[in-house]
Amino acid sequence: MSGLRFGMFVPQGWRLDLVGIDPAEQWNVMKGLAQHADAGPWESVWVYDHFHTTPVPTEEATHEAWTLMSAFGAVTERVRLGQMCTCMSYRNPVYLAKVAATVDVVSGGRVEMGIGAGWYEHEWRAYGYGFPDPPERLRMLDEGVQILRQAWRNGKVDLAGRQYTVDGALVYPKPLQENGIPLWIAGGGEKVTLKIAARYADYTNFDGTPEGFTRKSELLAEHCRAVGTDFDAIVRTSNYNVAIGADEAEVADRLARLRERVTRIAGEKQAARQLAAFEGMPACGTPEQIVENLGDLRKRGLRYGIFYFPEAAYDRSGIELFEREVVPALS
Repeated sequence: MSGLRFGMFVPQGWRLDLVGIDPAEQWNVMKGLAQHADAGPWESVWVYDHFHTTPVPTEEATHEAWTLMSAFGAVTERVRLGQMCTCMSYRNPVYLAKVAATVDVVSGGRVEMGIGAGWYEHEWRAYGYGFPDPPERLRMLDEGVQILRQAWRNGKVDLAGRQYTVDGALVYPKPLQENGIPLWIAGGGEKVTLKIAARYADYTNFDGTPEGFTRKSELLAEHCRAVGTDFDAIVRTSNYNVAIGADEAEVADRLARLRERVTRIAGEKQAARQLAAFEGMPACGTPEQIVENLGDLRKRGLRYGIFYFPEAAYDRSGIELFEREVVPALS
């Protein structure tokens, strides 16, 4: 059985994970964590593509994803650079292809393209994008992915679609990576998103619970058969919120600190909702428990996990424990 691959989210503020740090110091915090990953066992570092904080919009920082991609490319040497996931409709897709190609050159060929249809209605409307219905957002995703592939493989794009029209756009230099930047189609929409993934994805990213992962994998396989692509060639990945401790008391203490921070900014109800995304999930527990949970998912076909440590900007002890006891056991 092949080993699990590991990516790490760098806090950028979106999940209220830079609260209390002076804005002038936030880049140094993010840079330090990216460089820590670069020197450690991580294959990749990741950020989210959002403009307003979650679970509620606030005036706390949310740093822009592709600006961070370029910055991380300049201050790291080895780790790959991803977004989970870029919203197709937040940028003209040819412009996005150009930005990503430039970052690929800056980084020496280390970019991953996580791409999805988008969902955070408040920031869509606030930034003047409207909020198209799901079928339209998914058409944007489908056509946009075709544009990205053309741009990176050919250096030129022509497309007459329902959502986008491109007439001879040139994208040079092309990415350094042969065949362009790898595409991670993110989302588990069973009828459309997974079908887009079956057609175009190098990687998928969907539900990481045992039952959800198994179901989405089976549906992806069905779509691959229908469109004539190789299911086994697609790397299946999931995201995991981590609360790790040497014992149950330490896990509880990490969750209590997360609850306090989110409650202070967003209130008790929202904090409880945030904790529900940790408690009982595969990466919440002692190292032994997490290894057992992820080992079961590896047997189900999980090949790559991207791990989020909510306290990373303030305390690296959870990251370091995970590096010592989880990564070696599964990789």
